[in-house]
Amino acid sequence: MMDKKDLHQEADEIREETAADAPELAEHDRVAELEKLLEEANAKVLYAHAETQNVRRRLESEKQQASAYAATGFARDMLAVRDHLDRALSHVPEAAREDEKSKSFVDGIEATLRELDAVFARQGIVRVEAVGQPLDPHKHQAMIEIATDKAEPGTIVEEMQSGYMLKDRLLRPALVAVAKEG
Repeated sequence: MMDKKDLHQEADEIREETAADAPELAEHDRVAELEKLLEEANAKVLYAHAETQNVRRRLESEKQQASAYAATGFARDMLAVRDHLDRALSHVPEAAREDEKSKSFVDGIEATLRELDAVFARQGIVRVEAVGQPLDPHKHQAMIEIATDKAEPGTIVEEMQSGYMLKDRLLRPALVAVAKEG
């Protein structure tokens, strides 16, 4: 059996050994903690960098969209001008088209309309196809249904107002009459 003095001596030896190992353990724990903090900081930096790139891409995309479709309001307004020119030409009597004085006036309106259509084409504004096409609610607005046997139900048989697209966006839907079973 061990006496009390031996137990105290053994306890002191264990304390000395533990104390000698403690700085190594503390240093090892500190290194592990610092490595963990470094990994967390690196992850945060990578996340911040990725977020910055995403914001930059989104802003660039929005800038391109704004530039591409900046003329939308103006284009819609110009469609009204085109409609008025079309109506004016549709109401010109045939006799006025043959009269020399009136003919040059009508020719001027037609030339203006052609130039307006050329400007539209350069800006990516195109007319929506309607008559003979199936009704597409993304491009056409059905105003009335007409009973007929000459076209399949759901087919556009008459266009009341032309529709237009600006690149891939609808500027104005075509106002149309759609066939229904007669």
